[in-house]
Amino acid sequence: MDSKTVSAENRRRIQSFRLMDDIFMQVCFSDNRECVELVLRIILKRPDLRVQSVQTQKTLKNLHGRSLCLDIAATDSEQTEYDIEIQRADQGAQARRARYHSSLMDASHSDVGRHCERLPESYVIFITEHDVLKGGEALYVFERRQAKGRCLGDGTHIVYVNGERRGQESELSKLMHDFFCTRPEEMYFELLARTVGYYKQDERGLRDMNGVMEALREEGRREGRKIGLDEGRMAEKSRTATKMLALGKLTLEDIAEYTGLELDAVRALAEKQ
Repeated sequence: MDSKTVSAENRRRIQSFRLMDDIFMQVCFSDNRECVELVLRIILKRPDLRVQSVQTQKTLKNLHGRSLCLDIAATDSEQTEYDIEIQRADQGAQARRARYHSSLMDASHSDVGRHCERLPESYVIFITEHDVLKGGEALYVFERRQAKGRCLGDGTHIVYVNGERRGQESELSKLMHDFFCTRPEEMYFELLARTVGYYKQDERGLRDMNGVMEALREEGRREGRKIGLDEGRMAEKSRTATKMLALGKLTLEDIAEYTGLELDAVRALAEKQ
């Protein structure tokens, strides 16, 4: 099949994508300062925030352990840094994971040296499918504080956005509605609707999205071959699926297709992640 041809199956899959789907979100927000700016302004209630740079899938190296790939890394006009993460699985939104993201953001500034006051202010923002903190709040904002309540003021912030709180009650709940919406014409924010519509309704956008999907499928096939997918054993297939889940790039349906496992089996492995 011509690489530029979008199959009927891929068209169907693309129409089902939401901004809460990691792959689709990264494509929509790649080099898209306006969309990232809109999201940050609403979440942080800062209508004057100006985004200067955006990078999706930015890797932060860790010489002594596991490196980290950020979904969206952004910097604003005041050099504040933002890491926006889509977390559909509750296990991926643990508090210590957010702490790890924050620590590697700081560690990436090796040029700071002794001048720690030069460390930029930073925000780690987890947009979660469920209310993982179980508090019923739409937004949770955390900073380091003294036991008596005084803020340390070290410039680090960890934010959880509860994807279950979506509707019309606030700008934030409208934003979450749009993140879970598959139809651009039903979105509240015209900028997001226009971006999503390009990749779902415009032939050029469909071909772009199709190319990303095919590239990820090939990556999955290579990963499968590398770790012995062809051995055909159930245990090996499960290990392969677990590693693919850890990559965070493929849908459960894709992983089931590449490994030969039943979709329910892949779902069960995902719940253990």
